[in-house]
Amino acid sequence: MKNIATWTVLALATTLAGCAGNSAYSNRSLESVHQPVVRNAIYQFDVAATGGELPPSEQGRLQGWLDAMGVQYGDRVAVEDPSLYGASSAQATVRAMVERRGLLLSRDVPVTTGAVPEGHLRVIVTRASASVPGCPNWDSKSSLNPVNATSSNYGCAVNSNLAAMVADPNDLIKGTRDTGHDPAAATRAIQTYRTKPQTGAGELKQTSTSGGGQ
Repeated sequence: MKNIATWTVLALATTLAGCAGNSAYSNRSLESVHQPVVRNAIYQFDVAATGGELPPSEQGRLQGWLDAMGVQYGDRVAVEDPSLYGASSAQATVRAMVERRGLLLSRDVPVTTGAVPEGHLRVIVTRASASVPGCPNWDSKSSLNPVNATSSNYGCAVNSNLAAMVADPNDLIKGTRDTGHDPAAATRAIQTYRTKPQTGAGELKQTSTSGGGQ
C-alpha cells in the first residue's frame, strides 16, 4: 500500500508541474507553481544463494554489479528473499557489502519485474532523481501585470537548487524516516570542537632568516 501511495503522489506532482506553463502568468500567491518532480528508477540483480549462503563467485558478481551501477549515498538498496525460512546468512553477506559503501539495507522492498528464481536473492537498487520541468521560464508575454501575479520564473531558482542538492529526492515527497535519536551522534560535532586543539595553541616555530636575498 505504501508503494501505491508513493506513486500516486508522484503522479500528482507531475500533473501540477505540467500545468505550470498556463498558471505561471496568473499566480497571485507566494507559492511557486514550479515544483520538483521526483522520478524513481528501479534496478534488480539476482544472485544464487546456495544452501542459504552467498558463495564467493556470487559475491564477486554482485560486487561488480554494484561497482558498475556506482551505488552510493542517496541510493536505496533492498533484498527480496522468497525462500520459506529466509537465507539469513546470504542476506547478512549482502548487508555487509552494502554497509561497506556507507549504506543500510532498506526495509521497503519495491515491486520488481518477474518472480525471483528458486534458491536466489534479488538485490534491488532504487535511484531517484529530481528536476523542475519548464525552468527557467522567462516567457512573460507582457510587462503588464493587471492581476498582480508573480513572475513566470518565480520559484525556479530556489526549487531547482533544492532538487539538485537533496541527497535522496524521495525526501521531497514524504520526508525521511525517523530512525531514532542518537545523543552521541548529535553531540559529536560539539565534542570535537571542545577536544580538538586550537590551531594557534602551540608555540610559534623559530626559523632562521639568515642567507635570504635582499
